[in-house]
Amino acid sequence: MFLNTLTPKFYVALTGTSSLISGLILIFEWWYFRKYGTSFIEQVSVSHLRPLLGGVDNSSPTNSNSSNGDADSNRQSVSECKVWRNPLNLFRGAEYNRYTWVTGREPLTYYDMNLSAQDHQTFFTCDSDHLRPADAIMQKAWRERNPQARISAAHESLEREDCATASILLAEEEATTIVEAEKLFKQALKTGEGCYRRSQQLQHHGAQYEAQHRRDTNVLVYIKRRLAMCSRKLGRTREAVKMLRDLMKEFPLLSMFNIHENLLESLLELQNYADVQAVLAKYDDISLPKSATICYTAALLKARAVSDKFSPEAASRRGLSTAEMNAVEAIHRAVEFNPHVPKYLLEMKSLILPPEHILKRGDSEAIAYAFFHLQHWKRVEGALNLLHCTWEGTFRMIPYPLEKGHLFYPYPICTETADRELLPTVFHEVSVYPKKELPFFILFTAGLCSFTAMLALLTHQFPELMGVFAKAFLSTLFAPLNFIMEKVESILPSSLWHQLTRI
Repeated sequence: MFLNTLTPKFYVALTGTSSLISGLILIFEWWYFRKYGTSFIEQVSVSHLRPLLGGVDNSSPTNSNSSNGDADSNRQSVSECKVWRNPLNLFRGAEYNRYTWVTGREPLTYYDMNLSAQDHQTFFTCDSDHLRPADAIMQKAWRERNPQARISAAHESLEREDCATASILLAEEEATTIVEAEKLFKQALKTGEGCYRRSQQLQHHGAQYEAQHRRDTNVLVYIKRRLAMCSRKLGRTREAVKMLRDLMKEFPLLSMFNIHENLLESLLELQNYADVQAVLAKYDDISLPKSATICYTAALLKARAVSDKFSPEAASRRGLSTAEMNAVEAIHRAVEFNPHVPKYLLEMKSLILPPEHILKRGDSEAIAYAFFHLQHWKRVEGALNLLHCTWEGTFRMIPYPLEKGHLFYPYPICTETADRELLPTVFHEVSVYPKKELPFFILFTAGLCSFTAMLALLTHQFPELMGVFAKAFLSTLFAPLNFIMEKVESILPSSLWHQLTRI
């Protein structure tokens, strides 16, 4: 009786509502996947429903043993997902802000700038800052979120006395040209060298003086490095190379600043490939951490030896020579370390301004490398052609990059999440490796939405025919239940069945 009373309008409303709901779920799932790289339904199922259903047993000895066995790989994954200061980061006032003035876009994310603020507090402050009024003001200035408040505090600090860190802040954030920034850094250098000499004589008098000397060392190294970068940007490349070499000789243990990457870029600009090879021989060592600059510069030098005469047709006929094989292997090594770089070097993906922090093997590092080194690849005849012909061959050697690598550790799975925090996703599409397939729930909701929309359309156009089909489908669906009910009625006594139905 219920099925016979249903009208075609009911079926139209039912299928239309189902199509609308599944469509809304599909839109939300797609937005969530594009923003966070995972399915919302899947994440909720794994995070909340699975523990409630007993899918995870934390007390299981098997799980504890396997987690202990994977400790090394997890530790390696955490270390590879560490965010590093960009060795070639731009100047905020003279470069990043100029981009904002022209385009109206913010090139830096809040997360990136927050990391920079933490770096400044680590490198430019110490516990004894309260003893000097200028340093005490700067200690508060580095914690300010408002740029104008930081700049005002730096001016106030300079009014009290000469302060190297105040000049640094003004050079980084207030100077609108590289020339102005260089002038302020030279002023900071004069003050910083005096503080460094005084603290050097007192560093062994106690922990407080030692911390102050460490701070003054960081300030001096930062100033000299930025002055070298100013010279490089103003076209005085040989002067920049000399300053960087002197800085590396004076402070050989401060490898955390990665000054050799600045030196490599300046030497490539001078086309001094012999000195580039000498720097690589020192830093491209198995015991030292790698970077895209190290791997791709090594590949560029080997490609330079064969790229001008390389032809894929000729190579397929006669095979690769020893030098060509070495170049191809170097490219495969570089691509395995960071697979995002080739698309930027080959201009298959548009570049943006590099962030102030990068994630090694991630999209942020690829942008930072290609932004400064694309011109060096273009300068070597045939290098980009060789890269174009060979870079995709890397992926045949590592079919499962998240599980096993060829020359490096497996590709870390956390790069996408960190890159989405470092890069402005509003106008930049983060490169993801390996390419993720659409989650099951997006495909399911897409199919459900399409199917119910088609049913609604057919029901609206052919109401009587679709009503017959719907009744036949529901009758078939409930046929097993009707069969069971008939069997129950035949087995149970009629009086008992009558009492049950009354209840």
